[in-house]
Amino acid sequence: MAAIDLDWEEVRDQLRTWREDNTRHSEEVVDMWEYCLRHYKHKLGDERWMVEEQVVIAGLDCYRLDVAEPSLVSLSEQFTGSLRVRKLKAMRLEALERFDEAIDVYDSIIRLDETNSTARKRKVAVLRGQGRIADAIKELTEYLKIFMSDGEAWQELCDLYLKEGDYAKAAFSNAVLNGNLDNMEIARSYFCQAAKLNPGNVRALYGLFLSCTQVSSSSKCSAQKKKETQQLAAWALKEIADRYSKCRTKAMDGSKILETFGALSLTDKA
Repeated sequence: MAAIDLDWEEVRDQLRTWREDNTRHSEEVVDMWEYCLRHYKHKLGDERWMVEEQVVIAGLDCYRLDVAEPSLVSLSEQFTGSLRVRKLKAMRLEALERFDEAIDVYDSIIRLDETNSTARKRKVAVLRGQGRIADAIKELTEYLKIFMSDGEAWQELCDLYLKEGDYAKAAFSNAVLNGNLDNMEIARSYFCQAAKLNPGNVRALYGLFLSCTQVSSSSKCSAQKKKETQQLAAWALKEIADRYSKCRTKAMDGSKILETFGALSLTDKA
């Protein structure tokens, strides 16, 4: 790597391009920083902090803690209390294989910002890496209650269910991922029956709402079926809201989840 022969502005521009493209190139980033750009960081202006964050991640990817840690210290001093910096500290703990401590840090981030998708997904990755598949499924399910359109997360959930041998739930996750109308209608019927047998089953109500939303959004769904499915989804949403209003405590506030549900389109706007 001949990064030392590059002009510092060329290196800066290259790192910026990789950030914009959302690509890591970790070894190259480490070399370019170590042999060139760190000597010119005072010329980067506010962009310095984005570069330092990029360097921390690259250093951790390559297990170059000698590169990552100085930049992490600089970020910590510049952005005291930042959740973004706290996430980087958790990633450092992962690199040191201090996984339980890393999970504790991710939990602290989620408590302050339950919509922090990065912290939630990192926690799932740590749990899976530890072989704690059931815990990873639980955490990923909570994530998907908020980020229901994340296709990668549905694929991950499908894979986790397959590891556990839970083929029915894996099939449902795959149906959501692929938008298969026939499979989603089967899932809707399953959850509808489960909700009838046990009206207090919030998981069944949630599954019913989700499957109805998927069915009604399909281009293959007839106008009449869409209307019926939207009505069923609205009923499931109301039942979920009723359950939350009855059992909500200071420690468990489902309002944000319900707001997310309510934001989904249940009417035909075409």
